[in-house]
Amino acid sequence: MKPGNAGGGMEPYRVHATVRRKEIRLSKNSTTEETVFDAANPPEWGERRPLPRKISRLRQKLYLKAKQEPKFRFYTLYDRIYRKDVLMAAWEQVRRNDGAPGVDGVAVDQIANAEGGPQRLVDELYEELRSKTYKPQPVRRVYILKPNGKERPLGIPCIRDRVVQTAAVLVLEPIFEADFLDCSHGFRPRRSAHGALEEILGHIKAGFREVYDADLRGYFDSIPHDKLMAALRMRIVDQSVLKLIRLWLETPVVDKREGGPPRRSHKGVPQGGSVSPLLANIYLHWFDKFFHELDGPAQWAKAKLVRYCDDFVILARYQGPRLQSWVETVLETRMGLEVNREKTQVVNLNRQGESLDFLGFTFRFGRSPKGLSWPMLYVNPSKKALDRERDKLRSMTNTRMCFKPVPALIRDLNRHVMGWANYFGRFGYSRVAFRHINWHVRKRLTRHLRRRSQRPYRPPKGKSFYRHFADMGLVYL
Repeated sequence: MKPGNAGGGMEPYRVHATVRRKEIRLSKNSTTEETVFDAANPPEWGERRPLPRKISRLRQKLYLKAKQEPKFRFYTLYDRIYRKDVLMAAWEQVRRNDGAPGVDGVAVDQIANAEGGPQRLVDELYEELRSKTYKPQPVRRVYILKPNGKERPLGIPCIRDRVVQTAAVLVLEPIFEADFLDCSHGFRPRRSAHGALEEILGHIKAGFREVYDADLRGYFDSIPHDKLMAALRMRIVDQSVLKLIRLWLETPVVDKREGGPPRRSHKGVPQGGSVSPLLANIYLHWFDKFFHELDGPAQWAKAKLVRYCDDFVILARYQGPRLQSWVETVLETRMGLEVNREKTQVVNLNRQGESLDFLGFTFRFGRSPKGLSWPMLYVNPSKKALDRERDKLRSMTNTRMCFKPVPALIRDLNRHVMGWANYFGRFGYSRVAFRHINWHVRKRLTRHLRRRSQRPYRPPKGKSFYRHFADMGLVYL
């Protein structure tokens, strides 16, 4: 494709298409409905997972009210949050996620198998919320390793607090979903990373090839509480709901690594809570609005914004200092966030050798393999994504795993690799990356088997390692 030509050339990428039909399936005597939406004529909002019929209708009514009256502020929501059927549906979602326990050490299975089971928990939360005596327990802080070797802090609430947070999400999400713009894709119903990637691909093909690739420093830990609460009050005036959210924001954090008593914070949303993704989207939604206003880059620069929670890119035909200055001024001065200038960069895809990495994929123009005179657009799994996958496979087949039976190890490898392929195989051109992963799995499995044996391990006579592992059940991408 010639630089600046929006339509020429054939790019070696595949687009995953999902055919959806419009229908509502109700099993006989069932209280749960499953909605499948029509791709040609989709409704404006839908459910992530099947919910009880009454809750689904409540969410639809809230969404329609918010959509039809953009300036309406909801003043009676608290009693919806502590409804027993809403709390039970929230418990079911928490149970399916099966996360780690909080500071109290109570796990999901313990609640499910306890006397009275989940109904007892729901009854207790109902009484505490109704009488307004509910107080969240401290959040347990843990650290997970990031791809760059640094650590990301996560705040893990207790199971009972996650149930209440999920109930609040069930009620509040449709209200704010009516306001969110199409440029936002992260942690939203019926939206995914692949939708964001598809939108970027369309903008690049249309000629928007200078990209402002932004990075926010510690976004979840730096959201100002006062500004976030002001954003919430644009739609909610129910003081009981606002007080509930304020309690979660100011919940003390227990960090065993640092020691000392639990600490409160005046900014940030604990990354790991059920309500955190919604709050993070609510706050950055205002950046989306500023961007598309009459004095925003969407108007005077004809720029395009694609955001997946706190990861976003701005695509334009030309990236000038005015646009970059506008982004940094709005984020830092107006919203109280911090741009990580070490990782933020401007990429010009028209230049040879420059590429854009976003959500695990690399977008770049390269020489055509068919001998054409113009470059072609390639969309492949990024080098970082491949390195992370190889590191994961290495940890799954290291010396500590020698005790594991080979069939069990192969089952674990298959489950992990197929999950990886399910993400990277639905978009772009991943065949070469899949071959690299297949080769790496064979190499690691061969070394693993040789470590287990005192003699050099060889496949049966007349068989290659490729065929031998396939016969043992190893799945190749």
